[in-house]
Amino acid sequence: MSRNDDDPPARRHRSLSLDEKRRIVDECLTDGASIAEIALRYDLNTNQLFTWRQQFGVVPTAPQELAPTLPVTITPDTTTECSPPGPTAQMEIVLAEGDRIIVWSDVETAALSRVVKALRR
Repeated sequence: MSRNDDDPPARRHRSLSLDEKRRIVDECLTDGASIAEIALRYDLNTNQLFTWRQQFGVVPTAPQELAPTLPVTITPDTTTECSPPGPTAQMEIVLAEGDRIIVWSDVETAALSRVVKALRR
């Protein structure tokens, strides 16, 4: 069978000696070692390293303790629907001296009451 130039390059198969495999597995056992990084460094499949670890009798360590599970309560969304940007209505208050106060529709009644009381003084 001939190789076409468009075909991806064939994956090379190499044989590692038993000592080389043992050295790589030992490297996996060091504190903080990442099997994925080691496999990448030696151009190996991560699963191959796990297989070698089994073959050499390496017992997997207990997984790191996971964070505690916390209770979660899901409540209905209480946010209001988005209104278009900016106020949609306004009120203009003209005072006896001709001063004007413009109040948008989103002003709170209590805030408006405080302003009017202050102006009466």
